Order: sequence, then structure tokens, then C-alpha cells
Amino acid sequence: MTMELTQTTQIKRVGVIGAGQMGNGISQVLAQSGFNVIIMDVSDASLKKALGTIEKSLAKLFEKGKLPEHPPVIMSRIKCTTQLKDFADCDFAIEAVSEQEELKKSIFKQLDEILPAHAIIASNTSSLPITRLASSTKRAGQFIGMHFMNPVPVMQLVEIIRGHATSENTCQLTKSLAEQAGKTTVFSQDFPGFIVNRILMPMINEAFFTLMEGIASAEDIDAGMKLGTNQPMGPLALADFIGLDTCLAIMKVLHDGLGDSKYRPCPLLKKYVDAGHLGRKSGRGVYSY
Repeated sequence: MTMELTQTTQIKRVGVIGAGQMGNGISQVLAQSGFNVIIMDVSDASLKKALGTIEKSLAKLFEKGKLPEHPPVIMSRIKCTTQLKDFADCDFAIEAVSEQEELKKSIFKQLDEILPAHAIIASNTSSLPITRLASSTKRAGQFIGMHFMNPVPVMQLVEIIRGHATSENTCQLTKSLAEQAGKTTVFSQDFPGFIVNRILMPMINEAFFTLMEGIASAEDIDAGMKLGTNQPMGPLALADFIGLDTCLAIMKVLHDGLGDSKYRPCPLLKKYVDAGHLGRKSGRGVYSY
């Protein structure tokens, strides 16, 4: 039987699935921390865009004196691929694709066959049950939730979510990996929304109800919460930043998983998503960009 990894020094190569905003951010912080990273996406264009985003981010950090190495040295540790089979020598894999459960399970099933027996699989899901995702593999003990916050290079937190069968060794190794990448970790039980979204998304959802019921304008709702509770961004502006489709998906997970009517997604949030007004990424959400 292959021995599990016991310390981060044994992690030589980390695979990241998904070259979007989360995937390229995760890849950047890992490469900055000395890990060799391989990013996988089905699109060459997405990979090219991800590398460009990482290069710009590193250049800004270097100008501010916040990097221990020159950006080209860090970039040399990042490789790209459109084939999951290139993860065959990865010691740790982090999935960062969209919040579609069947898509994630399909990826995990393939990864389980490709990765070495000792490798750990982590999902960056923001709300889906880790235990259920782990069931698509034969390595539930080496499967864990590793929820980075957006934007990854800036936000300090990583939520670590232990599935029903996740081993203590996997938990501690994941914590060490996140800390080596400069993050602070918190542990959550495997319940819908974990810690952050269990609290944050109902607040955002309530802001949409407040807007829908005509209690205040979007600008006044956001100003009220920013200045009245000292938040850096109002809940509606934050929803646009996250993506209204992502907010809706998480509210559905909370509503389905917990069965309480207080998690019912606001009809106005649904209407925005149906109209394709998804926030910053589509150019229009609650606000226009």
C-alpha cells in the first residue's frame, strides 16, 4: 500500500483544474510560495488569459516590493495543459471549476484514475457537500474542501472542509499547504455553505429582498451597509463582484440542503440571472460596468 504524504516538503507539484479567476489566483499564490504548478483548462485561450493575468499581478506586487523573487522566476514554475492526463505526477490537485456538481464529479472520477495513489484531491467549491463529491473517487480519505476567497492573491482566508471520511493527515497537510501559500485557515464541518457563505449569502439575498420590496435604492442599501457596519463593499456590489449566478447557485444549495424557508432565493436575484445580468463578468448586474 502506498504511504500517504506526511509533510508539505513531499509536495513537489500541484495541479490546478480551471484557469478562471479562482484557478489563476490559486496557481499564482502556490507558485509564489515555491511550488511547481500545472494549470489545466479545456481552452488554450483561457490558459493564455490566465498566464497574462498572473504576469500582471506579479508585476504589480514586484513594484511594491512584495515578492521574494523576480516575476519570471515565479512564472517559470507554472506550466499549462489541456489534458488531465498531465497530472500523472502531481502530489496534490485543486479543482477550481464552476459550481456544477456533475461537472466536478466527472473531473474527480478522472483524476482518481490519473493521480498517484498518495495524491490528495481538494475542491475549491464554495458550497457543495465535500462528502458527496468525495464519493465519486476511491480515495475519500484523501479528499478535502479547500475554499479560497476571491481575489485569491489578496484575500487571506482559506476554509478547510473535512468530509465524512477525510483523514486527519489530509487535513493537516492541506492546512500546511495553505499556510505555506501565505494564507490563514479555518476549519468547517461539511454542512451547506460552510462558514463564510452560510452567513454571507443570506445577507446578500436579504439585500435583494430589500431592493425588490422598494425599501431603498441599490446605492442606499450598499451605502447603509458600508458605512453602518464598516464593510469594505456593499452587499449588492459584492454580489456583482462574486457573480449573481454564483450567489443564486449557493442560495439554492443552502435552501435544498437545509430546507429552511429563510434560505429561499430572492425572486429578483433569479430575474437578474435569467436576464443574463450576472455582475461584473457580464458587464451588468445590479449595476452597469
